[in-house]
Amino acid sequence: MAKAPAKTDDGDEVPKKKGKLGLIIVILLLVVLILIALGVGALVLLKGGKDKGADEAAAAPTAAPQAQAQLQTAGTVDLTKPPTFVPLDAFTVNLRRDEGDHYLQVVAVMRIADATMEATLKAFMPEIRHRINLLLSSKLPSEVATVEGRESLSLEITQQVNEALGFQPVRDASGRPIPNGPVQAVLFTSFIIQ
Repeated sequence: MAKAPAKTDDGDEVPKKKGKLGLIIVILLLVVLILIALGVGALVLLKGGKDKGADEAAAAPTAAPQAQAQLQTAGTVDLTKPPTFVPLDAFTVNLRRDEGDHYLQVVAVMRIADATMEATLKAFMPEIRHRINLLLSSKLPSEVATVEGRESLSLEITQQVNEALGFQPVRDASGRPIPNGPVQAVLFTSFIIQ
């Protein structure tokens, strides 16, 4: 015999309890919706970041074509691809005597246009460090104390490194060295004279 539905004290029928199956289905649907939303969000972020960078890269040459042309003709930076920086260990040398004893501590990085040259630079590092040590120790404190002196020193180091790699020095009309080789510049991150 079939059971009659249960009734409350008022005589109303008690609703049948839904099984756990309905709750599990609702939870699974929510989890699937959340995963889909996360996937779409990640796709938009990743795709949107690339488009924005492409827009900026496309806008850069049109925004300042003269500035870019000047930089490229000077042989310094190609704005379409970022340079690679190769760090140099710290140099500490005694400076030539001006008045009393002075020493110079320099930490620098080399800016190179082609990342494939990094391994070559590391292979030549003993000779590069030797040339830089000789150059630094040949300076008077007064020669490297000014901004102009430091810029000149940076150009000289760049030239020495490129010469160590077999590139001949090039000078402009005024006689200043122009970077000729894989090393575009030497940038000082720390410069202490004492």
